Amino acid sequence: MPPDHSFAPTQLAARAAYLLRGNDLGTMTTAAPLLYPHMWSWDAAFVAIGLAPLSVERAVVELDTLLSAQWSNGMIPHIVFANGVDGYFPGPARWATSALAAHAPRNRHTSGITQPPVHAIAVQRILDHARTRGRSTRAVAEAFLDRRWDDLVNWHRWLAEARDPNQHGRVTLYHGWESGMDNSPRWDGAYANVIPGTVPEYQREDNTIVTDASQRPSDLEYDRYLWLLEEMKSARYDDDLLPKVMSFAVEDVFVSAILAVACDVLAEIGEDYHRPKADVRDLYSWGERFRAGVIESTDERTGAARDYDVRADQWIATETVAQFAPLLCGGLPHDRERALVKLLEGPRFCAHPDLKYASIPSTSPVSRDFRPREYWRGPVWPVMTWLFSWCFARRGWAERSRILRQEGLRQASDGTFAEYYEPFTGEPLGSMQQSWTAAAVLDWLG
Repeated sequence: MPPDHSFAPTQLAARAAYLLRGNDLGTMTTAAPLLYPHMWSWDAAFVAIGLAPLSVERAVVELDTLLSAQWSNGMIPHIVFANGVDGYFPGPARWATSALAAHAPRNRHTSGITQPPVHAIAVQRILDHARTRGRSTRAVAEAFLDRRWDDLVNWHRWLAEARDPNQHGRVTLYHGWESGMDNSPRWDGAYANVIPGTVPEYQREDNTIVTDASQRPSDLEYDRYLWLLEEMKSARYDDDLLPKVMSFAVEDVFVSAILAVACDVLAEIGEDYHRPKADVRDLYSWGERFRAGVIESTDERTGAARDYDVRADQWIATETVAQFAPLLCGGLPHDRERALVKLLEGPRFCAHPDLKYASIPSTSPVSRDFRPREYWRGPVWPVMTWLFSWCFARRGWAERSRILRQEGLRQASDGTFAEYYEPFTGEPLGSMQQSWTAAAVLDWLG
């Protein structure tokens, strides 16, 4: 038997807290100190979830920093750049949002795209922890809600209006990065139709940190990523022009399921804290619309959800974690939901005989697109395990939630807090000391 290098829960929690403190720049936490030295939108939400059991006050600062960079149209950008920090490409100069975008903030450097709307979940976790603390901590959390309620509603409104103009109930993305699953097989077809023009010269930074090329997207993929950025710049990031100029446009079923859940969560907070009834009504109605959009995408037999390629005018069916989107937001007829749970818990995913831990791989090990080491094409992401575990608990599936939490903790007990893990060997991959991995562990142990 090889020696067991896993840490006991109290040690693991201490290491996770130490990591978050080490990645703390004061008012923002870097997603990871080397590979991602800035603030990423959905990372920041998960970081706030991990900070809440340690310090509600510091968790509030994290979301305040993110929301202070929100665009005036309501979009939360996917990156808020830390001042004076280099080491990431594409940086502020390549995005040029302050110069080009009418709605971009003038006092912060940000990217020009967005990321999944998990923030309402973070707000709920902060309020939950605040309730168990003293009066002054509760006051801090409630003051945050007073200060940021309109911003949070406007964020959901922007997604519902600017990114679902035809009311299909699915959020349209104009870049694979907006999904958070940059190089997932979900986008292969849509990216194949992106023909890069002249991309201004560039030097990647990611592959100087993660030097094993098998773990990162290829140079050709990067050319396409950066060409889409040039297309956005040509439209000055204008919401009305993007549908006309972008060669990548997909309705993302996973982001849509997250939005449906987030709208419900924010509406419930609104009811609990006596926010305007009109806001609560809007949130619930968006939640219903996006839930229906997710369910409409599903396969009649298996319940598996599909993305929709707007440019090719066709459904995209892939064996990735995204097909389980309806299990996050609910709404499937009972028999189809049962079939989908069976698929998740069966040999194509969590019960594949070669998996080291019974967690959800980003792509099915039996899919021809599966690559066990490559980013979103196979590895297990602890943050995904956390999201499914949390949603299952919310849906009353206590035992399913517990098993995912248990497997997620077993995987993370090596103490590397890796970005993602090789599904068969459990080898930590990508960037180490990843803030959101530590945050998931802290919430599980909290």
